[in-house]
Amino acid sequence: MKRILITVEYDGSGYYGWQKQPSKPTIQGEIEKAIYKITGQNIEIFGSGRTDAGVHALNQKAHFDLSLPIPISKLAQILNNQLPDTIVIKDAQEVDSDFHARFSLKKKIYMYKIFNSDFKDAFLARTSGRIWQELDIKKMEKASKLLIGKHNFKGFASSNTCTENFERTIFDIKIKKDKDFIYVIVEGNGFLYNMVRIIVGTLVDYSLDYLTLDDIKFALENGDRSKAGRTMSASGLYLKDAIY
Repeated sequence: MKRILITVEYDGSGYYGWQKQPSKPTIQGEIEKAIYKITGQNIEIFGSGRTDAGVHALNQKAHFDLSLPIPISKLAQILNNQLPDTIVIKDAQEVDSDFHARFSLKKKIYMYKIFNSDFKDAFLARTSGRIWQELDIKKMEKASKLLIGKHNFKGFASSNTCTENFERTIFDIKIKKDKDFIYVIVEGNGFLYNMVRIIVGTLVDYSLDYLTLDDIKFALENGDRSKAGRTMSASGLYLKDAIY
């Protein structure tokens, strides 16, 4: 029995998120179907975490156990031949038997892609979040510094978040501009439901003078969701990497 770690890239636009669901297309479901086609076995895969409907990944990680003598060097190609074009296995490697894609994780990196333009673009609608007003990068950077560190992020999570522990650590937030695109890269030890999308929405709303720094501080200190920013669309969010 070998434990295999795969690196997955996907366009999440046409899927109901990572986690498999009955009668709905999901990333986990499609990969498990591909594994079944080549092995004849129902093998469960375990991801580094769940991404929601419409969210993409550049380097999602997942592991599974394989008992058949399939060459690991050929496994990515073999799986890709069975997968839709919107899901790509970038790499497959053998790892130790005690490795776990979720529980061995040290940090995750998300990227949010903002299309900052007053023009609509049909081809970017599913792969970015559009803000038509001009954003101030310096203001966004100033607000981001309040969020770095260990905090109770209840005010930056969806009301549907099912957890009793809202404490998370943000290691870094980087903001980069490239022509009409702004990229917000958030590194943390874990994230709550919609947390990254709300963090980015908070930076956007502060830039546009819809929020003050005191609002953001209040949301952090009191867990008040109403004092944080909007929830950005899922279309602009990418799981950039999972670090072990």
